[in-house]
Amino acid sequence: MRIDAYNQIQQIYGNKKITKAEEKKTAGSSFKDQLMLSATAQDASVAKKALSGIPDVRQDLVNSLKGRIDNNTYEVDPEDFAGKLLEKYNGLF
Repeated sequence: MRIDAYNQIQQIYGNKKITKAEEKKTAGSSFKDQLMLSATAQDASVAKKALSGIPDVRQDLVNSLKGRIDNNTYEVDPEDFAGKLLEKYNGLF
């Protein structure tokens, strides 16, 4: 095994100690990261914030339907149901 070859490689790729002057130079850099969003992204962000406050479920409608189902007063028109079912079926093909 050639140790001298390893030492030469280590010198090339070895860790370089940073001096205090170099630390100050990199720390005082005038470059700053920036993020610029397009108008579409800004609009999407505003819409997302507006929708976050709205509940996913309309609880008043759900409670009304549950009450009608529990009281056996909820009725479905068979012709309307069949029409909707055919619309969905025809939309698949």
